[in-house]
Amino acid sequence: MDDMYNNSENQEQGSYGGSQYQQPQTSSIQSQLQYQYQPAQDNLEEPMSMGEWMISMLVMLIPCVNIVMMFVWAFSSTEKKSKSNFFKAYLIFFAIMMVFSIVLVIVMSAAAVGVMESLESNYYYY
Repeated sequence: MDDMYNNSENQEQGSYGGSQYQQPQTSSIQSQLQYQYQPAQDNLEEPMSMGEWMISMLVMLIPCVNIVMMFVWAFSSTEKKSKSNFFKAYLIFFAIMMVFSIVLVIVMSAAAVGVMESLESNYYYY
């Protein structure tokens, strides 16, 4: 009985601790992962300079021109990707604020009409 226990123990040691299973080489896996996840250097573009951002912000101060230029910069294929993405986000934010402003004007107008009607009805009682 002891021999059976010792034999099965030796077999288990041989199958797990022996040379049947090889440890993966960490250096080759690391090099594969580094190669796989390195960003492509060809797709990078030059970032916008401080002067380009200053000119963009100055143009945004001009009424009516700013709205037109937001669309031009957001959807132009010749603009830098960072500038295009910024103005796309700016347009989304602008649209949300316009909807919010319109709803606020409607609510305030309704409140003003209600106040005027209540003052008008109280005026007739005097």
